[in-house]
Parts: sequence; structure tokens; C-alpha cells
Amino acid sequence: MPRRPYDITIPDLTGRRAVVTGASDGMGLGIATRLARAGADVVMPVRSMRKGETAVARIRAEQPDARLTLAQLDLASLASIAALGERLRAEGEPIHLLINNAGVMTPPERQTTADGFELQLGTNHLGHFALTGQLLPLLRAGRARVTSQASIAARSGAIHWEDLQWERSYDGMRAYQQSKIAVGLFALELSRRSRSGGWGITSNLSHPGVAPTSLLAARPEVGRAQDTPQVRVIRWLSARGLLVGTVESAALPALMAATTADAEDGGFYGPQGPGSVGGPPGRQSLWPPLRSTEGARLWEISETLTGVRFD
Repeated sequence: MPRRPYDITIPDLTGRRAVVTGASDGMGLGIATRLARAGADVVMPVRSMRKGETAVARIRAEQPDARLTLAQLDLASLASIAALGERLRAEGEPIHLLINNAGVMTPPERQTTADGFELQLGTNHLGHFALTGQLLPLLRAGRARVTSQASIAARSGAIHWEDLQWERSYDGMRAYQQSKIAVGLFALELSRRSRSGGWGITSNLSHPGVAPTSLLAARPEVGRAQDTPQVRVIRWLSARGLLVGTVESAALPALMAATTADAEDGGFYGPQGPGSVGGPPGRQSLWPPLRSTEGARLWEISETLTGVRFD
């Protein structure tokens, strides 16, 4: 079945510096490619330099004059995040766009980051919280827009305040929901704090819907030896243009939120098809878990856990 084509227009980004996490494959690679095509200087912090080099080669095959900077980053390590922050601050170039896109999803067994955090909370939320804080002077200098990537999983679930690290019990999906709700609450709290503190940063939120990315595919590094049944079904539907999106279409809400002139501070962007699982991107209402008034509480806990303050 043919899929109805849709896209967005990305403005000229010449002279703008963008940082995209998770840019070595999937949606992140698609986002980095589109930004480079629009003229941005794209910083690609990646965990695997080998995959990063392959991604750079793919972008340059399409856009030979692309301005790309590859950097080492493990979002599951506060030391790695601090090292990247130190490197970019030393370079001193303002950052105009930060897209917090990288993530990990549902390890079968509980795993922890280098700093002892539950892997999904530590990578998806705390890692991006710390990275944004490390880059704060450059974001302020660039009057940046920060776009954080949530998930359709955040339509339900809650922050597990009584056992934030899932030490007493572990449920992979509920822990993933928590991590992505936390991403959303962070994005909205960053918007509020920037407005009240005069930081000059705008912050919004996107989600990709459902698409055949690598999140549910075989990931030996998170204890998943083979593709999940869910990702097989998603690939089948996507290939036939049924309901869900593609890797390319899934990147569009983040690109809309990050680059378009009318994207709102504190706004939420995602696919507009049935169930928000696919379709063209657009503005949407916050899901109930993202309307929580506990953003400030989560922020303070995140500062304590990471040791990164935004003062």
C-alpha cells in the first residue's frame, strides 16, 4: 500500500551549531543528516566511534560539504558527559540547537550505568540532564532551542518515587515509561526555569510515534540477543505503509520542534495520525503523566544524583 508522502521545510541553518545525541544511526542519523543538509555545523556525540565514522561517511556521501564534528559520549557515564562538556566549552562556540535524542529501551534484566543508576533512567533522563547542564553556558550564548525526545510510552505510567532506581523490583517497560516521563518533565521544567531566570533558552518536547528503529531490535549490550516480536511487527506494518511510521518520518517531530520558527517554547510535537503512532508531525496536547506538577522535585533530585547544577 503506498504511503502518503509528507515532510517539513527546514530553514537555512548556516552559521548555526547543533548537537544531536544518538546520531550514529536511526532517527538520530536522520536528524543529523537533515540539519547538515540545511547548513548547520553538526556535532555528533556517539558512544561507538566506529558507528559514528560510518554515520559521518553516509552523511558526506549525500552532502559532501557537510560540517560535522564527531565526539565521544557515553550518556551512561557522568565522567564521559563531563569530558564532552569540557571539550565543547573549551572550543567556546555557542550552541544554537541541542536535540536530546539518544535512548535505551527495556533491557530484559535490570542494568546500571557507570554511576550506579538504573540504565534507562540514567541514560535517557539523567544523562541528558547532565549534558544539558554541562553545555549551559554555550546554550545561553547561542540562545539555544533544546528539544528533548520523549516516547509514546509516556502516555501512561508514572515516576516511581518510592524506588526511583528500581532496586526493589524491576519492570523493564515501567522503568522505560518512567525514564521518558522524566525526559518530558525535564524539558518543561527547563522551559520554566529559563523564562524565570532569563537564560534565553527555549525548551520543547517531541516524540517519534512508532517506527522500526533499533530500540527494540537485538541489542547485545543491553542483554537482548535477538529482535523482539514487537519490532518485527512494527517493521512489517511500516514496510506496508500501515498505521506506524518510518525511521525517516519518525525524525520529523523533533526536527519540527527544533528548527521551525513557530515551534513553541514548552510545546509538544508528535505524529498526527491515529493514536499518534504515525502520520505527519504537528503540535499536540501533553499526555496526563507529562502534566505532573512534580517537575521541580525531579529537577532537584536530578541535580543531587548527577552533581550538575544549572546555577
